[in-house]
Amino acid sequence: MRLRLSDIARQAGVSEATVSRVLNDKPGVGQQTRQSVLTALDVLGYERPQALRKHAIGLIGLVVPELENPIFPLYAQTISNVLAGSGYTPVLCTQTPGGVSEDEFVEMLRERAVAGIIFVSGLHADTTASTARYQELKDKRLPVAFVTGHPEGVEAASFSCDDTVAARIAVEHLAGLGHERIGLVSGPDRYWPVRRKISGYRAAMQGVGPELIELTLFGEQGGHAAASRLIDRGATAVVCGSDMMALGAIRAAEERGLSVPQDFSVVGYDDSPLIAHTNPPLTTVRQPVRDIATAAARALLDEIAGQPTPSSEYLFRPELVVRGSTGAAPRED
Repeated sequence: MRLRLSDIARQAGVSEATVSRVLNDKPGVGQQTRQSVLTALDVLGYERPQALRKHAIGLIGLVVPELENPIFPLYAQTISNVLAGSGYTPVLCTQTPGGVSEDEFVEMLRERAVAGIIFVSGLHADTTASTARYQELKDKRLPVAFVTGHPEGVEAASFSCDDTVAARIAVEHLAGLGHERIGLVSGPDRYWPVRRKISGYRAAMQGVGPELIELTLFGEQGGHAAASRLIDRGATAVVCGSDMMALGAIRAAEERGLSVPQDFSVVGYDDSPLIAHTNPPLTTVRQPVRDIATAAARALLDEIAGQPTPSSEYLFRPELVVRGSTGAAPRED
């Protein structure tokens, strides 16, 4: 398609002289105006001049467990934006049950000569998994960074939300509302985040009431099953390991004729996108996803550039977000 300055100028709402300056990468044009001209080029189907194209420096692998939990797409999006802003192309590897394993993804990424890999909630978060796979990558001088958990014995940058604090502040919130029979719903305890939540829960429950812990599969169905058992055990409130599990807990309460929060209180974890719009709006513990993701991406970029990076785990403080799914403990008849 023959490039016409008049068409681009009309689309961008600027003069042809301004379009010419942008296309020739000349100074004297504001950033917003320059972006308007480039957008007009894209809308009209013109190819950007070679000098105006961002060149990709290389590829960086991004391994995530699954995308059904809305928190993981947010991690992936934030990390990808930071990497792309530095000229790298992210290669997203999403694991699914029965699909490609983490080790197989890593082998594929190495074959593509990636500059580094970021792992989000991978095998490094599983206490039963060997960390030798990560040490091997370090020995081969491949930069790596980890989100949610730290592989023991491996000197690498890791960034996590402080799950111990998350469980503690959730319990303290419910105890402050008068609840004594507070349950904990989470995934299998072989995972570091779960173990930390259990630790924080137990510490916060001292002097409050009995420990009521139900571990299950992650996800809405797991939350439903575990909360059902806790309700049968007399719990009046639950702290959940994720927002998705919390939605399952609310469903379990409603199926038993309980009203949330009048009869039963629920606290989630993550503060996933759109979770504020549930019915009732979910009280949850927000993990600072964007801060964690940005820190992990920048640490990897620093390591690729040969700059010093952290060699241990950095914990980010969570925040309690009170909405409509928690209320005063029901009165005993």
